[in-house]
Amino acid sequence: MLRSHQPLIMSQNYKETLNLPRTEFPMKANLAAREPELLRVWEETRLYQQIQKSREDRELFVLHDGQPFANGDVHMGTALNKILKDFVVKSQTMLGRRAPYVPGWDCHGLPIEYKVVKESRALSPLEVRKKSEAFARKFINIQCEQFKRLGVFGDWENPYLTMDPKYEAEILRAFAVFVEEGLVYQSKKPVFWSTGAQTALAEAEVEYQERDDTAVYVKFPITSGEFKDKASIAIWTTTPWTLPANLAIAVDPKEIYIVQELKPIREKDGSAILLLAEKRLAHFCAATGLNPAGKPLESFPGAKIDKVTARHPFLDREVTVFTANFVTMDSGTGAVHIAPGHGEDDYWLGKEKGLQILSPVDDHGRFTEEAGLPNLVGKYVFDANIDIVNLLRERGMLLGEQKFHHSYPYCWRSKTPIIFRNVEQFFIRIDELRGKALHAIKHVKWIPAWGENRIAGTVEARPDWVISRQRSWGVPLPAFYSKDGEAILDAKIIRKLADLVAQRGSNIWFELNDADLARQLGLPPGTTKRNDTIDVWIDSGVSHKAVCALRPELRDPADMYLEATDQHRGWFQSSLMTSVALNNRAPYKICVTHGFVVDLDGKKISKFRFPKKCLRASATPTGESETRCAFCWGIFMIFL
Repeated sequence: MLRSHQPLIMSQNYKETLNLPRTEFPMKANLAAREPELLRVWEETRLYQQIQKSREDRELFVLHDGQPFANGDVHMGTALNKILKDFVVKSQTMLGRRAPYVPGWDCHGLPIEYKVVKESRALSPLEVRKKSEAFARKFINIQCEQFKRLGVFGDWENPYLTMDPKYEAEILRAFAVFVEEGLVYQSKKPVFWSTGAQTALAEAEVEYQERDDTAVYVKFPITSGEFKDKASIAIWTTTPWTLPANLAIAVDPKEIYIVQELKPIREKDGSAILLLAEKRLAHFCAATGLNPAGKPLESFPGAKIDKVTARHPFLDREVTVFTANFVTMDSGTGAVHIAPGHGEDDYWLGKEKGLQILSPVDDHGRFTEEAGLPNLVGKYVFDANIDIVNLLRERGMLLGEQKFHHSYPYCWRSKTPIIFRNVEQFFIRIDELRGKALHAIKHVKWIPAWGENRIAGTVEARPDWVISRQRSWGVPLPAFYSKDGEAILDAKIIRKLADLVAQRGSNIWFELNDADLARQLGLPPGTTKRNDTIDVWIDSGVSHKAVCALRPELRDPADMYLEATDQHRGWFQSSLMTSVALNNRAPYKICVTHGFVVDLDGKKISKFRFPKKCLRASATPTGESETRCAFCWGIFMIFL
């Protein structure tokens, strides 16, 4: 028998029996509309100030802000950095501490001046400064609003600016201490020189790019000793343009050198008798196509040819062979071409041996008459490489040429290749600070821990700090000059200048003539000044003194600095060096390093700038930018 099936009737609504969480969050995020409203409420209610007031008696935690340049919109790198800092500040606040956050901006320097000068030519230094200040203020306001849009809490009404007159005065007062401690000196020696920006650069302003250059093997006929008129010394260089400045050849005193007859593949070209390191013979033959003709004619340590002379390959000049410990056997011929005006090791050997520090190149990287090559005067040195190679070939002094792929220094702003050039500059003696800095590093907590080795390595290898810049937009380098042209570095005078700058700003240096400024500072009549400015890494590097030590809500040393990995050569290190000079300790207790923003292939995209609607408008952008803006908002929502 079939039974009829009756439908099951629900006797109770079980929804009412479920214990579900209740929330006021709407089902639809509608972030494009809600996010600006949340930010508006936070600003109108002065939420940051309320938080600080509620924590005024609590334990203090200071994260000191490393300032971005005021030269463009916020990009992915600065956004990441500010958001990470905000994580720290908010988490410390939630732990019950008072965690003020004073944002700052780096306002001086080449990145800003370069853009201003590019847009307006033939400006006076004072005009450059006024336009640069306006440019910086424009982007300070833009970036400030963009950081607020990212939800970052801070004292946005009272940021610190390195171009503020009071901050500039503190830079000069710090400089006065450096002078008192004997750390500042003037010298003429090779430095990183940007031909695109016409200024000296510090190591932190140098970036490296891969490039191909023409490397040449060149012979220098020997003119003294037992090999006179019988053999030539073979050298190798990747910078043929420096050969006009060659004044010597360096060899290793202990390595074995040989005199070897070598024949080309084509017998009609004739053979050559050359002197080079035994260890480099096989590599030399492979690179030049020359082959040994029998066994070496002579074999001896490099010390034997110390003080031997040779003839320059195309100039009427004799050069001397010297022994030097910096000669290596990992490239070239073991005989190093020495141009004291264009290299660090070359310079010190030249100074030791009493050589002229010849550097026949002008500010724009063009040959001067001192090069002894009239046809090349005014030519850019990298363009002249081919001319030098052709000249060597015409004189019969070219043993071989090859394309050489290597990493080469470039100016961080003009993106032009750097040259090492002998110019008179001011320096800070790093050797006086190195030991103290390395000791201070050990007393800092580094996160991640490898940060300690990274910064210690850069400090150990760092040469003296080039602190003068041939630019207009910056704090004036407070050196005066007597009637005889001697530099006057006087801490008392520098402090008087600092007081003037605190009242009237650093433009006073450019507004007053030499006589008026000398009279106001109590300098003798006839004293002059120049328009060099101080390296901006000192500007930012003394922020621990100009900000943390002076703002009542902060303290020096700060509890934490937090920046990207590139700052081990930059702000981490400039702050460390200036703090060691001023206070004999590090300016931070904890130093946190973060990485760069990368794409799926691991390629750095930190400099990608957010679409302007993303940070300035409330409407969701469409098309290609939408995903990027969603990323920005996604980060923002993480800490809501």
